[in-house]
Amino acid sequence: MTALRADVAEQVEVEAEVTKTPQVQMTKFERLAKRWKGAKPVISDAGLDFSYDDFATAVAETNYAFNRNDVVKGVCVEFDKSGGVIVDIGAKASAFLPLAESALIQEPGDNIEDLIKLDEEMEFQIISEEDENGQLFVSVRRIQYRQAWDNALALQATEEVFEAKVIAVNRGGAITLVEGLRAFLPGSHLTGQIPTDDIIGQSLPLKFLEVNQEDNKLVVSNRMAVVEQQMADLSRGDIVDGVVKALKPYGAFVEIGGMSGLLHISQISYDRIDDLEKVLQPGLQVKCMIIDHDKVNGRIALSTKTLEAEPGDMMKDPSKVFENAEATAKKYHERMEAERKAREEAARDIVLGLGDSLDDLGANGDDEDGSATASDPLADVSDNLDSLLS
Repeated sequence: MTALRADVAEQVEVEAEVTKTPQVQMTKFERLAKRWKGAKPVISDAGLDFSYDDFATAVAETNYAFNRNDVVKGVCVEFDKSGGVIVDIGAKASAFLPLAESALIQEPGDNIEDLIKLDEEMEFQIISEEDENGQLFVSVRRIQYRQAWDNALALQATEEVFEAKVIAVNRGGAITLVEGLRAFLPGSHLTGQIPTDDIIGQSLPLKFLEVNQEDNKLVVSNRMAVVEQQMADLSRGDIVDGVVKALKPYGAFVEIGGMSGLLHISQISYDRIDDLEKVLQPGLQVKCMIIDHDKVNGRIALSTKTLEAEPGDMMKDPSKVFENAEATAKKYHERMEAERKAREEAARDIVLGLGDSLDDLGANGDDEDGSATASDPLADVSDNLDSLLS
């Protein structure tokens, strides 16, 4: 049995030796020829405005450093399922814009699709360092916040009237939204209303009282804006409706559309008034004529005696005076116009008469040297005027 196994093993070894293929040793040239795949194409940058050397230089000069608070340009490329948006700012990884940083003004229920548009270049402020994945967080809200303060300062400098919506009320007044910033409206500067929930959502004309960015403080006035707007439409001689607010020894204060006008006691009636309370009372609805105004400071001088058809009507029947105010005012203006024309005519006659007198003096009162005589009453005045004007 052992001899048989030895014969079989020897037979297998012989067959393997017979079937083995001898290896052929290749030369170095044959090995290179086997790997050669033909000549490589020659790429030329001839005719191009941007060469490969230019490209290499641009890459070397490009700064990929992004620091916190830097403002960079980028494009929103994709809304993220977490509620933000992916932004391409040219960094090694895309930046992320959270919903809370997507806009300064956001209404309840707004989502990222309502506030941001894709594929539009915008400015973003970097608000974080790179995380472990090289991603940065960016903000649009902080850029808009700085712009809102710039706009507020500009409105204060120009003293322009603007409109803002009331978003809340408190014990001292109301909170308005100005350029996306919260501004305080004191109750004393709210015209014709009181700070209750009823005014929430209203848009009011306002002017700035204080703009302090360091203290994050904005204070506005509705009264100043209303006075300025109404004063622009008022003229002397206009008839206005008002309410008597207070009585003083020297007259009455009348509120006219949020403005306070003075009805002096001497302008109430052509008759003498000994007891003002017998004529006017707080809360009384009145009609007055504007006889003067100071638009810069919002002051108005009023009169009711110009509305009296007969002197003393305000003492006898004030309601009749107010009822016929427009008709009486028209007659008053006509009378004032006639008096003005009469004064102009009288002044013209004086000037013409004075000219005739000067002509007579020039013909009969000259000395031999041609100078005016001492009898000329305007000679010294003319000399004095010439010296003042020289």
